[in-house]
Amino acid sequence: MVTNSERIMRLPEVAARIGLSRATIYKRIKEGSFPKQISLGLRSAGWLESEINNWIAERITASRS
Repeated sequence: MVTNSERIMRLPEVAARIGLSRATIYKRIKEGSFPKQISLGLRSAGWLESEINNWIAERITASRS
């Protein structure tokens, strides 16, 4: 569910936040192991910040168990 306060992050911010390259992000999307981007227009896309935060939390949990 998307809330009114949901924030959209663009690729440079996502890459900086998670420490992966553009190519790796798109590879993981294709593999189904990273959240898919949402279309913002014909040539622009972004990611929901909540989905990126959840992905990060899942990586932390997986690395601790």
